[in-house]
Amino acid sequence: MSNGLSAIVIAAVKDVSVLFLPVLPFALLLGVMVVESGVPQLLGWSSSVIMFGGAAQMTLITLIGEGAAVSAAVTTTLIVTARHILYSVTLAPRFQGQPGWFRWVGPYVLIDQVFALTQVKDLSDDADFRRYYLAAGFMFWGLWVAFTGLGIVLAPIIPDTLGIDIAIPLLFLGLLLMAIKRRSQVVTALVSGTAALALAGMDNQLGLIVAVLIALTVATFSESRVP
Repeated sequence: MSNGLSAIVIAAVKDVSVLFLPVLPFALLLGVMVVESGVPQLLGWSSSVIMFGGAAQMTLITLIGEGAAVSAAVTTTLIVTARHILYSVTLAPRFQGQPGWFRWVGPYVLIDQVFALTQVKDLSDDADFRRYYLAAGFMFWGLWVAFTGLGIVLAPIIPDTLGIDIAIPLLFLGLLLMAIKRRSQVVTALVSGTAALALAGMDNQLGLIVAVLIALTVATFSESRVP
C-alpha cells in the first residue's frame, strides 16, 4: 500500500514539475500585475489562495485596478472560468465513487493542468485517482502560491512581458498534445482551435465559450462514429 501510494505521488510530482515550467512566468507576471494595479499586495496575493485560477485572477485584478464596478469584474471573471463547468461534468462520474471529504476538497484544485493529467493518465482505480489528483493539484497550488508571491516581491525588476506571449500558448499546446490519442481528437482540436482564433475578437471572452461549445459538438459527433 505504501509503495503504491509513493509511486502515485512521485508520478504526480514529476508530471506537475514539467507542466509548471511554462506557467512560472505567468505566476511571476501575476505578481507584477498585483503591484501595478494598486490593489493591496496582500489582498492580491491572497487571490492565489482563495481563487487559484491564473486567468480569473488576472482578469479580476486588472478590472478592479482599472476602477471597474465590482459586479462587472465578478461577472467577467465568471465567464473566463466557465470552462471549469465542463471539467466538472467530465469528472463527475469519477467523483461519485470517492469519499465525501474528497468531493468537497477536490474541486478546489480543479485547474486546466490537473484536469488534463487525469484524462491522459491510467487512473482506473478510485484510490489511485484520488491520490494522484490531490498530489498533482496541491503541488501545483503550492508552486502557484509561492511564485505569485515571489512575483510581487520581485516586481520592480521583472520585465512586463516576461515571455508570457509564448509561455501560455506552449502551456496549452502541451496539454493538448498530451490529451490527443485518436484521429477524432485531432479533428476536434483543429476545428476548435480554428473557431477560437476566428472568434477571438468577441467581447468578454465569449469567443472562447462558443469555441468550446463547437468543440463539444464536433467531439460528440466524431466519437459517435468511432467503432
